[in-house]
Amino acid sequence: MVTTKHKVLSLILCIMLAVSAVCAGSMAVSAATGDTVYVRANNGWANLYCYMWTDGAGNNATWPGQAMTKVEDDVYAYTLSGEFKNVIFNNGSGDQTKDLTYAGNGQIYDLSTGKWSAYSGTTLPTQATSATQATSSTKPTQATQPSTSSGNAKPIYCQNDAGWSNVYCYMWNSTTDSNAAWPGKPMTEIGDNVWSYTPNKAYKNVIFSSGSNKSNDLTVGSGDLYNNKTNTWSVYDTSDIQVTSYKADPSSTIYTGTAVTLSTTANSLVNATISYQISVNGKVVSPMSSTNSYVWTPSAVGEYTIKFEYSDTKGNTNERSLTLTVADDSTLVKPIIKNVTPLNLNFIKLNTKATVKVLAGGGNTGTKLLFYKYVVTDPNGNKNIPYYTLNDSYSFVPTVKGTYTVEVYVEGSDNSKVSKTYTYTADSNVPTTTQPTTSIIPTTTSPKPTTPKPTTQPTTSVQPTTTPFMLGDCDGDGNVDVNDVTYLQMIIAEYSGMKYDFKTCDVDGNGVLDVIDATMLQKMVAEK
Repeated sequence: MVTTKHKVLSLILCIMLAVSAVCAGSMAVSAATGDTVYVRANNGWANLYCYMWTDGAGNNATWPGQAMTKVEDDVYAYTLSGEFKNVIFNNGSGDQTKDLTYAGNGQIYDLSTGKWSAYSGTTLPTQATSATQATSSTKPTQATQPSTSSGNAKPIYCQNDAGWSNVYCYMWNSTTDSNAAWPGKPMTEIGDNVWSYTPNKAYKNVIFSSGSNKSNDLTVGSGDLYNNKTNTWSVYDTSDIQVTSYKADPSSTIYTGTAVTLSTTANSLVNATISYQISVNGKVVSPMSSTNSYVWTPSAVGEYTIKFEYSDTKGNTNERSLTLTVADDSTLVKPIIKNVTPLNLNFIKLNTKATVKVLAGGGNTGTKLLFYKYVVTDPNGNKNIPYYTLNDSYSFVPTVKGTYTVEVYVEGSDNSKVSKTYTYTADSNVPTTTQPTTSIIPTTTSPKPTTPKPTTQPTTSVQPTTTPFMLGDCDGDGNVDVNDVTYLQMIIAEYSGMKYDFKTCDVDGNGVLDVIDATMLQKMVAEK
């Protein structure tokens, strides 16, 4: 009888031990603060988020969770700030795993196989994760770990006119590439209410903050000194020649033949007169003088280094530089306006013909033709009657003193279009100053020389819009309308007895009357 009782008791004890083991196993996989969870993104996901929760006890963040930090190749990691039992990995764009049970500290989940295993590779830095999250919609949603990348970068400054007690600098390239956990690295006060921070690599974006107050998401390169009160950038300089700006307009989307205005400004701290010099790829295009701007037209694709040099009458010097990328527009489908040549620096003379000439590109589709339209508005608000033409220039006579607005439209054969607006001042007296001289840098000076693309216009003559005949007025009634389209179609079909002026009906100007002329004329009528 005693033996039987011992057997029953032993059985009960075994069951209790088994239950205890199961419970202990369940408790072991509960994620605690400081644990690190890993995922192997070998399924093509570019961004990784970790959403963790415990039923009835909250989650680690709102969906899609915390952004994970890349630690090697396709391995991402996240250090927990609480205790959670469940996890979902996702890419923040709708793709996600099923609901998973957390497998324990140091475990890695393979997205391809759907299995957990021990991770023995590169681990996260030991810096503690900040509990304060950034609120900007375009920056990373998690305070990410410091980047392990090395490399030198220029210092960045904050003019603390807002009176923050502390200034932090948060910099990032992507959701997994930042300089520190939010709110970033503390900046150092260097005097005159200026704070400084030098990152260990280059970053594209930056936010300055006090820990509670913060700037907007900013782009690095707009300047190197940010004023947290005026929300403006400037150039921080300790030399006697203070460079306040240096830029190219446009600074991006530049194609061969595009007119690029290079300009700079500077102030003297010692009451000296400043002279400026501008160079492109080592060649001086604007020698040292009081002139601080220059219009440069690149003729070849590649990268160009623009250098601004400064010298004053007391022997002080300074310099700045920037890099521009020039592309080829020969394969572009969408038309572009590279340059519009005004007359005499935007001044036009009253009662004298003024001509606007357009240099456009792109339109590499269909017939590969570009169509132009010019809308001229005088100072009283009166406008011309515009229509599309193949002419890349337009002439008009200003009869009212004041500002004229010219809207230039360029359209491709696929109906894609681009437009720009220019203003001209009409007066009886026009300044004698001519336009800035443009220069084409030889392709041999470009770091990536290519076959140069000519920027000059074709030598074939273009009919001015002020000629006695009216382009498209095929029936000669003084109007361009749908009747002219029908009339031109009859001419092309060789109806007998059709009287017409060949030049007026040759809409595309190629010396042949065909269906293309009729199509273009129909387009002109539709756009009126």
